[in-house]
Amino acid sequence: MNVKMTSILFAGAAATAFAVAPLAGANPPPPPPCVNADGTPCADIGQVGPGGASGAIPGGPGGSAGPGGAEGSIPGGPAGSAGPGGAEGVIPGGPGGVAGPGGASGAIPGGPSGSAGPGGASGCIPNVGCASIPAP
Repeated sequence: MNVKMTSILFAGAAATAFAVAPLAGANPPPPPPCVNADGTPCADIGQVGPGGASGAIPGGPGGSAGPGGAEGSIPGGPAGSAGPGGAEGVIPGGPGGVAGPGGASGAIPGGPSGSAGPGGASGCIPNVGCASIPAP
């Protein structure tokens, strides 16, 4: 094929592409009701309203938040909550603790534990001993 014929074919193909392009874009599909920042559709795994928000991945982590505080958990894994009265958290079979206006405490099953508050602090280490220190 000579150069002139090739040029005519490419020019014809380009003209067809430009002519058809408006037809292809004339009726774009409607966007989904919710779109993530990356353009993917949002998953319907949560709710938001005037009282707060909640969400959960089926078989996975979930949580909620509202005027009274927030909570979250992973099935068979860590869980915690926080609110005006304090906070708490636990890892099943592992450490856990609480904290609030009256003080804080925590423990590791079979391991050290302790608490502290306005009256002082105390703690224990298994097979070693316990100690308490009163508040000044």
